[in-house]
Amino acid sequence: MSSSGWTSTSMPYLTPRSPGAVDAWTDEAERAGHRGTQRIVHAGELTAPAEVTGMLGLAGGNTVVARRRIIELDGEPTELTDTYYPMGIAAGTPLAGTAKIGGGAVTLLAALGHVGVRVVENVTARMPRSDEVEQLHLGPGEPVLQLARTTYDSADRPIQADIMVMPAARQQLRYEIRIG
Repeated sequence: MSSSGWTSTSMPYLTPRSPGAVDAWTDEAERAGHRGTQRIVHAGELTAPAEVTGMLGLAGGNTVVARRRIIELDGEPTELTDTYYPMGIAAGTPLAGTAKIGGGAVTLLAALGHVGVRVVENVTARMPRSDEVEQLHLGPGEPVLQLARTTYDSADRPIQADIMVMPAARQQLRYEIRIG
């Protein structure tokens, strides 16, 4: 944790975990002496939002598998995460269900033959929607950070799109980039 809140790095969330391992969020929180949990509030098929069609390279009106989660740190909401998968990858898999996935979704994707090798992340700051204020227990006028991440496989096909919303004052994003 930093003085401004939670410091998060992306890499643990992009790498498949070993069999029997907990998901990356639970592991990261435990290593920092906290309890990280998540509540799945929706899972299943839906029409892809416009932002997601662009991220996944889909035509408008296409159906995707979506998982909506509220991420909690020590019982308090710290992030809203919506994850979207192309139907050809996720339909009929545990990604379309509400059960927790052992080792996390990235581990399941790898087991299904879909391994991410490149990621594009876009971070923006904005004012929250009213539902986000309620779900994240935000104060008046408190902004949020939105991180939109697209994961690509070795053929440069998008296999996963994530849209994460977090309180700006309680979050710090840390990027470490290896060049070459």
